[in-house]
Amino acid sequence: MSEVVHAYAAPKAGAPLEPFEYDAGPLADNQVEVAVTHCGICHSDLSMIENEWGMSAFPLVPGHEASGAIVKMGSQVKGLKIGQRVGVGWQSGSCMSCSHCLGGDHNLCSDSAATIVGHHGGFADKVRCDWQFVVPLPDALSAADVGPLFCGGVTVFNPMLQYGVLPTHRIGVIGIGGLGHMALQFANKWGCEVTAFTSSDSKREEAKKLGAHNVVNSRDSDAMGKLKGSLDFVLSTVNVSLDWPVILDTLAPKGKLLLVGAVLDPIPVSAMALIMPQRSIGGSPIGSPTTIAKMLDFCARHEISPQIETFPMSKVNDALEHLKAGKARYRIVLENDLAG
Repeated sequence: MSEVVHAYAAPKAGAPLEPFEYDAGPLADNQVEVAVTHCGICHSDLSMIENEWGMSAFPLVPGHEASGAIVKMGSQVKGLKIGQRVGVGWQSGSCMSCSHCLGGDHNLCSDSAATIVGHHGGFADKVRCDWQFVVPLPDALSAADVGPLFCGGVTVFNPMLQYGVLPTHRIGVIGIGGLGHMALQFANKWGCEVTAFTSSDSKREEAKKLGAHNVVNSRDSDAMGKLKGSLDFVLSTVNVSLDWPVILDTLAPKGKLLLVGAVLDPIPVSAMALIMPQRSIGGSPIGSPTTIAKMLDFCARHEISPQIETFPMSKVNDALEHLKAGKARYRIVLENDLAG
């Protein structure tokens, strides 16, 4: 049976999004169909629209921070029900048979499927994915707020689990933006002492309200020098090059620098700066469905939510321009007003 989906799509790389309809075809046995009520906009959506990564297929329906309710389920779906509130993130499927999947690290599967790579996403009235990759929403979380957690939120939550952050740790967060503003909240509620790094003094008070105990201007060499050897974990959420030796110097022995912002330039590092104090540098992608569920429960328990601005989905191009201009504070969420 055909299934017409109403959406907004980029007809070619860099083009404004246009109204678009497509036939989703029969629902696979292992899939669910979600009626989208809200969908966040991520910088990854912009990258896909511009085909910056060389893997976009057009017409492209972006959107991988979708929330809504299940309206259809295939015959093999387990543990879910029609009408249940769920969210869909970047990943929409995996092989379910490799050692990573069987070990619970579905996000590391080399044969995974992405919601907007060769697949139409959530800037639409409906979106589909494998049932294992929809995550039920706690009652305490609103559909409008929850979308950005499915990409930006889990991107900063996952490394805190994977790299063993403890409540006794002193944590630094670089960048008070779409990712960083959520990282500050997570780290504070985790029980850590939190230092926010920002190049803008105008964000000082806001960073404190979000959970930072200390705020340091990353361009102030004296202030940075006072942090030497004091932080157990530094999470960099920015995608620009920094003075990496200075950042490394803030780490205590056995300290870790974790990158979740995609810096395009190589990062120059002195081997001795790592060897002698036993420091390390790592990276982290999105999290597995189980990690996303844990993050949602953590948010519900501690009343954590992203700061959002909303636009009607029909004004998606205005929303994208708002994001491109760097005006988003701090995540943009589209509200579905499409006529299905």
